[in-house]
Amino acid sequence: MTPSYNARAVVTGAGSGIGRAFALELARRGGEVICADISLPRAEDTVALITATGGTAHPVVCDVALREQVEDLALFAELTFGRAPTLVVNNAGVGIGGKPVGEIGFEDWNWALGINLWGVVHGCETFAPVMKAAGEGGFINVASAAGFAAAPLMAPYNVSKAGVMSLSETMAAELSGTGLRVTVLCPTFVKTNVAVDGRITETGTKLAETLMRKTGFTPEKIAVDTLNKYDRGRLYVVPQIDAKLVWRLKRVAPALYTRVLGLLGRLAPQETTEKVGV
Repeated sequence: MTPSYNARAVVTGAGSGIGRAFALELARRGGEVICADISLPRAEDTVALITATGGTAHPVVCDVALREQVEDLALFAELTFGRAPTLVVNNAGVGIGGKPVGEIGFEDWNWALGINLWGVVHGCETFAPVMKAAGEGGFINVASAAGFAAAPLMAPYNVSKAGVMSLSETMAAELSGTGLRVTVLCPTFVKTNVAVDGRITETGTKLAETLMRKTGFTPEKIAVDTLNKYDRGRLYVVPQIDAKLVWRLKRVAPALYTRVLGLLGRLAPQETTEKVGV
């Protein structure tokens, strides 16, 4: 069986953006999908889109930053499916940026790492044992090109996504030969609401929205590409050309790459405006 087809799937952050696209595509491929989101109405909207096309999906509230809620999600999945899921998409994440280290504040560090990094850790640590016991399945962990690009004024986001990449690489090694697989997704700009819903300065939000509009891929394209590469056993999915170029330049000329980033950071406007979103 092709792994992403007819999957028993759990998708976090399924109420919008890339998470919703994953849920819809997995349902289109014949899967039964648990749509987890911090917002129940958003999760229910995704489920309604799936059921309208004849698919099967279930909404559930889950704040991935809270370990207990992820453990409840795993129990819900076991009761719903009657057995272990075959795919967990750790997608829930938030955007943050616009301030240099030293001006960010620990509240924002804790918020970003709690969702973007600990949310994925909670998902992997909770679901890995039951999936290993079942001897099948895998994880798609949504990171970002920020995990290796390390752009200035984005430290909490960069650190969280680099952690997701490292976790995914570690798990891929640990699960080698077990029948389970791991894929880590590293996109650049995707046409979602992450900039508006996150904690990003006003200038940063406007820039991100412009880049998303002009160069961003659709969430649907990202989801299809990632699932196809997951089926082929790919560890890294770097779907956009700009991310591929950064990936290669950093490895070929790391010192030059860092100097260029430093210049860009000095040229970028820095703000002390109020945070956008929650």
